[in-house]
Amino acid sequence: MPDTIKPLPTGTPAPDFTLKDEHAKEWKLSSFRGKRVLLSFHPLAYTGVCAKQAKSLEEKKKVFDSLNTVAVGISVDSTPSKEAWAKSLGIDNTRMLSDFWPHGAVAKLYGVFREEDGLTQRSNFIVDESGKIVFSKVYDMGQLPDIEEVIGVLKKLPVK
Repeated sequence: MPDTIKPLPTGTPAPDFTLKDEHAKEWKLSSFRGKRVLLSFHPLAYTGVCAKQAKSLEEKKKVFDSLNTVAVGISVDSTPSKEAWAKSLGIDNTRMLSDFWPHGAVAKLYGVFREEDGLTQRSNFIVDESGKIVFSKVYDMGQLPDIEEVIGVLKKLPVK
């Protein structure tokens, strides 16, 4: 893992941001206060592990809903690319956010932007109802995040 990766630790207030989703609609983190948010960063659309990561968010949507959680996928791909990719994967209910311009700005805020290749390091952050990071994990680029681990963390969190 590059030395430039320094993810925000748990207990840190989650930096607010606004990005466009795959339909070019604005999505703002702070508008989800009162809910938990899973920020699932992936390097690039149209890659095998990233597709599995994105599909796992869609497949677990009902579980996330039952845990008062909104899951989103984030990468440095453009909005049109995110739209075509989500459609090709059959992702209809999970927002896929574009951190394209300024390039990787949100990934930089969260300490997971890879300066050497302009990609996002694969990572997950859970933001609680009050806007604080309560889970932060970085994965190797080729490693599929364990969605069941994330769900286990969500189940153990106190309800606020």
